[in-house]
Amino acid sequence: MALRSSDGVGEAIPETRSRRKIGSTRRARQLRQAGNQAEALLWLELKARKLGGYRFTRQLSIGPFFADFACREKWLVVEVDGHQHADSTYDRRRDDLMRAEGYSILRLWSHDVVKHRTSACETILAALDGKLTENIVASDMRFVFTPRSLD
Repeated sequence: MALRSSDGVGEAIPETRSRRKIGSTRRARQLRQAGNQAEALLWLELKARKLGGYRFTRQLSIGPFFADFACREKWLVVEVDGHQHADSTYDRRRDDLMRAEGYSILRLWSHDVVKHRTSACETILAALDGKLTENIVASDMRFVFTPRSLD
């Protein structure tokens, strides 16, 4: 561990290094604070390993993008989307990059998360438990499957 001096003289302070990109922590914090009602409600179900014992992170930086929620253990990204995301080419690019990083992506409509939270959680659990193993496009969700090789 490298040491640096706080004022050039005197007590040494440990230098901290991070693998995070500069500014990504601040941007993730801004996204969490500006989140919508659907994300807040879903976070109540995902935080503290409440859903099936799986650990989720909010606003995880993956490449230049931020995932609404991610389970690193199972390589699953969960996005809560409003109507503006329907058939979005931007989201397709995000999905392609996240898939290249090894993540499967589950996109749920924010309306469905608010009105049918239990069903949304059951769908997330199905993805986590490996019950969704192919791409799915439905009126209430979209799942982009990325197979993981066994290490």
